[in-house]
Amino acid sequence: MKTGAVIVSTSLAPEGGGGRRRGIMFSSSSRLISSFHQHQHQRHLLSFSSPLPTSPPQLQQHHHHKQRCLSFVQHLSSSFSSKRQNHHQFVFVTNALDSTSTPSTSVKSIVPDDEFSLAKVSFGVIGLGLGCTLLSYGFGAYFSILPGSEWSALMLTYGFPLALIGFALKYAELKPVPCITYSDAQVLRETCATPILKQVRNDVIRFRYGDEQHLDEALKRIFQYGQGGGIPRRNAPVLQMIREEVTQDGKYCLVLVFEAKGLQLSEFEKRQAKFASFFGPGITAEIGKGEKDLYEVRLISNTVLQSNA
Repeated sequence: MKTGAVIVSTSLAPEGGGGRRRGIMFSSSSRLISSFHQHQHQRHLLSFSSPLPTSPPQLQQHHHHKQRCLSFVQHLSSSFSSKRQNHHQFVFVTNALDSTSTPSTSVKSIVPDDEFSLAKVSFGVIGLGLGCTLLSYGFGAYFSILPGSEWSALMLTYGFPLALIGFALKYAELKPVPCITYSDAQVLRETCATPILKQVRNDVIRFRYGDEQHLDEALKRIFQYGQGGGIPRRNAPVLQMIREEVTQDGKYCLVLVFEAKGLQLSEFEKRQAKFASFFGPGITAEIGKGEKDLYEVRLISNTVLQSNA
């Protein structure tokens, strides 16, 4: 019905026009009721001017007409009440969504590591790929399968040592560890991080060659492999990742995450002072336990960013 369409459209209007919406609903309902009363008044006048029904069919038709009028009034009143209830429920749900959709400002953003650096390139892959390419083309040209037979000797001469060097570098290659950097820590890195912390970060996020693991020399001195009071070499912790973050008091912190299946938290805690002295000066070391066999060494810089007062 047309009345239902008018009521639904006004009940679904924005929340800011509450008074206008109620006025539209009230005026629409008033016009409908007044038109209905005029129609009924005209029908009553006609009924008064016309003779009263006397025959049974006319009485039955008159009674049926009165029943239809009463049912229409009941349907109209119930429709207005139900639309009003639905309107209040819709406003309540909207307010609930507005109160819970406020974004949280405590979430820190992670800086993507998309900066190109030559230290992130594997020289083993480059040497091996270039050497194998020269060897393959040199053999093909030597047997006249590929053009350039006059250059085949030169390509074989340089291709073989390049492939050999690339294979050796690939064998001795130590891949970089993942680094998670938060935006607030990136701002403090240049001003608050000590030179040793910067060097540690740069060393572990690039390819290294000839080392068994990252920070091998530092861990050897701190945990004293194979010495009295030390730990066996097979139980040496392995660096898995690093993380740059800011502490609650606004200090730059470099977190070293190690995996040590054969060690307990006490082995790290009793060497907390050694971590601070080796990676110092100007830092404070804290030890924490992560998931499963992961342990965190937090190297906190004591340099505080001076605010412009």
